[in-house]
Amino acid sequence: GWWQRWGPGLAARDGSKMLLLLLFLGSGQGPRHAGAGQTFEYLKREHSLSKPYQGVGTGSSPLWNLLGSAMVMTQCIRLTPDVQSKQGALWNRVPCFLRDWELQVHFKIHGQGKKNLHGDGLAIWYTKDRMQPGPVFGNMDKFVGLGVFVDTYPNEEKQQETQKRRYSPGVQRVFPYVSAMVNNGSLSYDHERDGRPTELGGCTAIVRNLNHDTFLVIRYVKRHLTIMMDIDGKHEWRDCIEVPGVRLPRGYYFGTSSITGDLSDNHDVISLKLFELTVERTPEEEKLHRDVFLPSVDNMKLPEMTAPLPPLSGLALFLIVFFSLVFSVFAVVIGIILYTKWQEQSRKRFY
Repeated sequence: GWWQRWGPGLAARDGSKMLLLLLFLGSGQGPRHAGAGQTFEYLKREHSLSKPYQGVGTGSSPLWNLLGSAMVMTQCIRLTPDVQSKQGALWNRVPCFLRDWELQVHFKIHGQGKKNLHGDGLAIWYTKDRMQPGPVFGNMDKFVGLGVFVDTYPNEEKQQETQKRRYSPGVQRVFPYVSAMVNNGSLSYDHERDGRPTELGGCTAIVRNLNHDTFLVIRYVKRHLTIMMDIDGKHEWRDCIEVPGVRLPRGYYFGTSSITGDLSDNHDVISLKLFELTVERTPEEEKLHRDVFLPSVDNMKLPEMTAPLPPLSGLALFLIVFFSLVFSVFAVVIGIILYTKWQEQSRKRFY
């Protein structure tokens, strides 16, 4: 589409023209043609972020909240500085109820670290919970929803090297690496294996310390998840991940987060732009694409979530104990009676 060919280039070359264009493409206004099978796209301002970064922070009614080390800068939102042991996040406070959407992320990862001496990366989220710091790129583990990870440090590879083991051909991944994960709250992200056991797919994305802009797009249309990159300075989208049968509930939150450990980087978000995609559906597709209440992926078994049993009330606990004692006494009495009869019969046989 037009945006895929020229949008990132316009954003990079002329910020003022892009700002005018965004004003024209305000929420619910200015439709533009999308790709094949789609009719129009609408920029949704309440889920979008661009310079100048208004509506961010702790104002009277901010659309975006900062967490941890995240800070507003002139040219970006810096999730983490190039300093060890930092984590930060940026979360939209308006839940998204769109059925079909596309999120375009303009980001930059840069720092002083040399090859394999930097980390750890950033994540883009569409999840049930927001503002929950944790170990998964600065967000909580066992999240509910979708996570897309731009991982810049190969933990598994380094462990293999320490153990003097080598990957089998075709298994090793080249970092930085982009992957996606859908979680119903039952799965943990495996840091030691860089999320390999739970990833839906992934691709190599050399994104550090580049002189040109880097973009990532997440498109969710008719249960179809597509992730593409524009990181080569050619203003063209390159396919990364494509997964059919992804079922995401509506009403979740968009966010992005990052974390540094012993190694670090600047993780910057320059813009987040969400577009509503207007897509025609047949009556059969309407039935097939009904709302879901828990994230899932067709042909992929996620562990079932078992709800904890509600605590027993005092009366219920008393009744259980009482009837257990009554049953025990009854069982003892019956046992004594049966034992007495058995003894009498034994004596009769003896005499």
